[in-house]
Amino acid sequence: MSSTSASSPSSSASAVFSALAPYGWDEDWAAAFAPYAADGLVPGRVVRVDRGQCDVVTAAGTVRADTEYVVPRDPMKVVCTGDWVAVDPDGDPRYARAYLPRRTAFVRSTSSKRSEGQILAANVDHAVVAVSLAVELDLGRVERFLALAWESGAQPVVVLTKADLVPDPVTLDHLVRDVETSAPGVPVLGVSALHGDGLDVLVALVGSGTSVLLGQSGAGKSTLANALVGADVMDVRAARDVDGKGRHTTTTRNLLPLPTGGVLIDTPGLRGVGLYDAEGGVGQVFAEIEELAEGCRFHDCAHESEPGCAVRAAVADGRLPERRLDSYRKLMRENQWIAAKTDARVRAELRRDWKRKGAEGRAAMEAKRGRWS
Repeated sequence: MSSTSASSPSSSASAVFSALAPYGWDEDWAAAFAPYAADGLVPGRVVRVDRGQCDVVTAAGTVRADTEYVVPRDPMKVVCTGDWVAVDPDGDPRYARAYLPRRTAFVRSTSSKRSEGQILAANVDHAVVAVSLAVELDLGRVERFLALAWESGAQPVVVLTKADLVPDPVTLDHLVRDVETSAPGVPVLGVSALHGDGLDVLVALVGSGTSVLLGQSGAGKSTLANALVGADVMDVRAARDVDGKGRHTTTTRNLLPLPTGGVLIDTPGLRGVGLYDAEGGVGQVFAEIEELAEGCRFHDCAHESEPGCAVRAAVADGRLPERRLDSYRKLMRENQWIAAKTDARVRAELRRDWKRKGAEGRAAMEAKRGRWS
């Protein structure tokens, strides 16, 4: 038999590459998979996870596989949508034996008291944060989503959905600029999935690699997903007029190929978006505060009442909005709290810091009383 026959390893690898390239397969993934290929396993990308099983796109088609081999008790290690996995092609039932090391991972804290992380999507290149214009903008929530997106390693994009509800272009432009002040370095697009306005720019941004669609229920994610895919692949229900929220029309995370290239992971609406080890992401969202802080007199300045605080000076002269500083403090405190729950050293450092600040506050009060007496 010729070495270039259909059954040869080289032709088999070529067939795998052709079949999986639309889902993001490349030479680096193939190299990482080589040890599993030597064991007779086949690669595939997880397009859906549900109750301990996952749908996996392989060169031979989509298969259903059990995930019990991949540390099911650790939320950070379970198979999730976007993972590349090694599947036993002949197993009955089939199993996802392992997943390849993730390039990026979008992680939030769980609602459990154990401060565990939950991976929402893996191997993502773009994080599309959908924000509905049907309700008043919540810039603090936008900043929270962006912190997690930056921390994941993905490039964030903010999409202001339902732009058709803001017919005045001047008002829409004002809203876009308002969000841009809270999203340095992030594209902000006004989009109407209903009428197609602004979609061409978004399609160009997400036309390669993997994108994950994030936002609250009622943000218009499913409508946007349908517009990008070019078909009604996701169920859509009306949001409540009173608060713009809707029922969870998407109940699982689904990976969908886009006709113009790239793939999209649609996610259920997120009621809670807790930070999880996202200090770097918070720093990127508030890059101007981090830059201003370099001019503070004290390297550990909390930007509250310390003398020589360059951040407070910027607030005082109008260069930095007070709301931005309040949001920065809130997210940094939350991230420290999560870190302290899982790291004894961090807990001890925080206790020392709180005691020091308490002593400084008491000393300041005593000094004031001395001046008043």
